[in-house]
Amino acid sequence: MPLERLRAVMRRLRDPASGCEWDTVQTFDTIAPYTIEEAYEVADAIARKDMDALADELGDLQLQVVFHAQMAEEAGLFTLEDVLDRICSKMERRHPHIFGDAGHGGHHLWEMIKAEERSASPDKSALAGVALALPALERAAKLQRRAARVGFDWPDASGPRSKIDEELAELEAETDHDRKLDELGDLLFAVVNLARHLNVEPEAALREANRKFERRFRSIEQEPGFGDMSLEDKEALWVRAKKAQADSSA
Repeated sequence: MPLERLRAVMRRLRDPASGCEWDTVQTFDTIAPYTIEEAYEVADAIARKDMDALADELGDLQLQVVFHAQMAEEAGLFTLEDVLDRICSKMERRHPHIFGDAGHGGHHLWEMIKAEERSASPDKSALAGVALALPALERAAKLQRRAARVGFDWPDASGPRSKIDEELAELEAETDHDRKLDELGDLLFAVVNLARHLNVEPEAALREANRKFERRFRSIEQEPGFGDMSLEDKEALWVRAKKAQADSSA
C-alpha cells in the first residue's frame, strides 16, 4: 500500500545508523513550521485550481503526518495506527446521524458533540482549544465565534461597524508606538468581527485582496520607466489597471 511505502521511506530516513543526517535530528518543534507551510501550499494549489499541484502538495502534507507519527513511535508515545484510529473514531462519533442511530442533526449536531468533548477538558473556557498557531485573522474569527456561542456577541453588523470607527479614532489619537500596536490590533479585531457578521471569511477576503493587488501591480510595473515615475503617474496606472481588470471580469 502507498501509505505503508511512505512509512517505510520515513523509517529509513530516520534510521539512526544509515538514515539522512537532516531527518534523523529533527524534532516535533523543528518540523512543525514545515507542517504549517505544507498546509498553506495545499490551500494555495486549491486557490489556483491547480489539481496537479494539489496532488503533489497533499503528498507533502501526508509526509508531515507520517514524519510526526514516526518520531512519536520512536519515543514510545503513539503510532501512525493510533493517529488513524483516533480520527476514524472521532469522525464516527461526531456523525451519529450517519454512523449511529441519530436520525438527523448534521452540522448542528457536530457542534454539540464538539462542545461536549470540550466540556470534558480541564480547561472549561468557551475559548479552550483555539490553536495558538492559527493565522491571526482566522484565530480572531474563531475566538469570536466561540464567544458568540455563549451569547457574547453583537446582535447585528452595526455593532462591529461602529466599533471600527471607535478603534480607528483611538488609533489616530495615539502617539506612543507600543500603544499604536495595541490600537491597530483592536482595529483589526473589529474588522474581523464585521467580516464574521457579514458571513465573510476574513482570511479568504484578505487572500483575495492580496491576489488582486499582486495582479494589478505586476501589470503596472511593466510600464517603461515605472521606477522613475511620480506617485501620481503610478496611481493613474493603478486606476487604469483596476478598471481594465474589472471590465475583464464583468
